[in-house]
Amino acid sequence: MMLVKTSIRGIITKTSVYFNTLKNIQSYSAVMSKFELPSRFKDNDKSVWVEYIQLALKYKPLNLGQGFPDFHAPESITKALAATANNENPLLQQYTRSFGHPRLVNAIAKLYSKLLKRNLDPNNEVIVTVGAYEALYIALQGHTSPGDEWIIIEPFYDCYVPIVRIVGGIPRFIPLKPKNTSGPLTSADWTFDKKELEELFNEKTKGIVINTPNNPIGKVYTLDELQFIADLAKKWNTLVISDEVYEWIIYESNQHIRIATLPDMFERTITIGSAGKSFSVTGWKIGWAYGPANLLYNLQVVHQNVVYTCSTPLQEAVALGFEEEMEKFDQPSCYFFSLPKELIPKRDYMAKFLREVGMSPIIPEGGYFMIADWTPLEKKTKLEEETDANKDYRFTKWMTKNVGVQGIPVSAFYSAEHKHLAENFVRYCFIKKDENLQNAAKILMKWKS
Repeated sequence: MMLVKTSIRGIITKTSVYFNTLKNIQSYSAVMSKFELPSRFKDNDKSVWVEYIQLALKYKPLNLGQGFPDFHAPESITKALAATANNENPLLQQYTRSFGHPRLVNAIAKLYSKLLKRNLDPNNEVIVTVGAYEALYIALQGHTSPGDEWIIIEPFYDCYVPIVRIVGGIPRFIPLKPKNTSGPLTSADWTFDKKELEELFNEKTKGIVINTPNNPIGKVYTLDELQFIADLAKKWNTLVISDEVYEWIIYESNQHIRIATLPDMFERTITIGSAGKSFSVTGWKIGWAYGPANLLYNLQVVHQNVVYTCSTPLQEAVALGFEEEMEKFDQPSCYFFSLPKELIPKRDYMAKFLREVGMSPIIPEGGYFMIADWTPLEKKTKLEEETDANKDYRFTKWMTKNVGVQGIPVSAFYSAEHKHLAENFVRYCFIKKDENLQNAAKILMKWKS
């Protein structure tokens, strides 16, 4: 009888523990479900940069994936920052004006007034941001209501789409496609279908985002292409956000045309720029946008409620950099014109060793990236060891882990429905030390042999 009671007591105790545990789990789940990622961020939580930086930290490849120089910035700009840090004016280490440090917005307005051939108001037609990334964020957030459509030309920098979606906008995509598929190709071979673009515009279209020179292809948009976009924007009364962060990195006879300079386009264009790209100081995270005051007002409202202001000493140093470059603007020593000349041999060297390895590079007209068709090397890899849906992800991860050279999958710059157009390509960055480009060539050639 005692044994029966003990057994029953044990069963009751275990059952009680089980139900208490279940109750605790349910209670925990109910509490934690309150703190899940808000629905507007779901499906926007992945970042190719976060993923690939983590891969680089783990496997320590020669990193040709990320877009930053691995050599020193111009001495003039770093000296300007040191001088600012040691300036006798204590206020240069404190908060500055929300929409841009006075010295910097005046320098930006002076430069672009010259380039646009119109007088920019530094206080109302220029805003300084935490990198071009924030400029894009506040431009798209500030001009998008739920249901608004934005036309995005592919390939695009990957932040455009989540910014639009998070605020309830709808991205509509049109891909650049190569008009030639054989022989040596350049970024000029990549174009959009005019009829296809025209059909995307409608009464719901809020605007179009363009990127020239384009990352990752390096395409520099022609006057004909920009005029076609401008005519559609005027016809449908839409905005243009022009991401021009690589505006100074233009090669050979190509010309960077600012769409804001076309007839009646300044009034509907927000142009994005970057000190990180202009002065080779990507870690400084200073960007800007310029455009008409009525359009920039929306950006100001978002900016003041997100970051309020940017680093004062960094803005002062960038202003000093602009002032110095403007003094020698028409001279070969101006950094804006000397940098692309320094990059041409690096670009051509990369194209050469990629060809020798067996890839087919696309020669860029601007920027400091090169995409290449990697598929001739597919038989030398073991893509089945990686689990990603897209082949270019599997290729770049396998190469990072097993060969020691990291690139970026180009399908990361495309919408889900168009990723198949880019799976054959990998992006490499050539704004690197010559010795690192040479090491990349050696690693790849050794792997090939």
